[in-house]
Amino acid sequence: MNNHTHQSGKKILDNERPIGFFSSLKVELSVIIVIATAIAFVMAWFLLKMGLSGWIAMPLTLVVALGITYFFSRGLTAPLRQMRDAAKAMSEGDYTVRVKVGTRSNDEVGQLARSFNEMAEELQHADQMRRDMIANVSHELRTPVSALQAMLENLADGVVEPTPANLEGILNQTHRLSDLIAFLLDLSRMEAGAASLNIEQFNFADFIDETLEPLEIADAGHAHDVDVHVPDTIEIEGDQDRLRQLFTNIISNAFKHSPDNTTVLIEAHEDKAHGTIVTNVVNFGSQIPPEARADIFRRFVKGKSGPGTESGGTGLGLSIARWAAQLHGGNVKVVDDNRGTDFEITLPKFHIVAEEPTEKTTL
Repeated sequence: MNNHTHQSGKKILDNERPIGFFSSLKVELSVIIVIATAIAFVMAWFLLKMGLSGWIAMPLTLVVALGITYFFSRGLTAPLRQMRDAAKAMSEGDYTVRVKVGTRSNDEVGQLARSFNEMAEELQHADQMRRDMIANVSHELRTPVSALQAMLENLADGVVEPTPANLEGILNQTHRLSDLIAFLLDLSRMEAGAASLNIEQFNFADFIDETLEPLEIADAGHAHDVDVHVPDTIEIEGDQDRLRQLFTNIISNAFKHSPDNTTVLIEAHEDKAHGTIVTNVVNFGSQIPPEARADIFRRFVKGKSGPGTESGGTGLGLSIARWAAQLHGGNVKVVDDNRGTDFEITLPKFHIVAEEPTEKTTL
């Protein structure tokens, strides 16, 4: 629909709701009553003055007053009828319906119609995300399962020998399938808002070294150089398993989107003023545009293909990384850095225990 047609539609709605520009429905109803009463009074006076019998003049006056009231009130309630029809359509799974609102609809009915459209927009987006999730999960599961099936069929038929290389390929696909299932389990915990934390104090530099070791082994064929600048004196409180998820996903993402034989920088410092530990993971590949930085943390949003270890992925890693950071009262974001893509992880140095909700006394 072009802009001219859209504006024409709004003008038609404005004509249907000629007094909808008032900010209160009570005022509009009062105006309708006053207008109808005034017109009825003038018409009755005129008809009686013309010598028409009161038995004829009064019914005519009543019909005109009711007609005026119906005309104005029908325009006032038009969005309510549309919302009724739209709600029925949405209950049947159609989230594309919208309520038409005029430019001068400023009363409670007009505001309700706009809020209804915003709700419908959110529901449509959520429904589309659900459809995309099902499609993405189906695709991600099918790929390693199909590869495993083909490899095992070749082994069973004797087409290939169970050499270490072939068995390693099967193992890699099994690991990929296991990682995807773990991601989906974490996603279900995110949706349920349930996650228990095993809080302990540990040395942050040792933690980073332990997290990096398996990642560097997996990345051996791409010759990434990891430059680590983490002071040995930093101590932090948190759940090591959840934080390992966080840093594994962020560092793996840096490997995936870094060209071979380039450097990935990991540096951390303590922000004593705010009581936090700030870690920056920088890869020297392409920059992420500012307008796309929020979207990359959404579920099943995959990064652009690149020359790193593995382009794409499940589209869950960064979403789970942010979730793990938020569980600890921290956050993850992409910050401006001329050197490359810089993921900044901010975590509280000491774990903050969430306050238990106060129980209300039942009377």
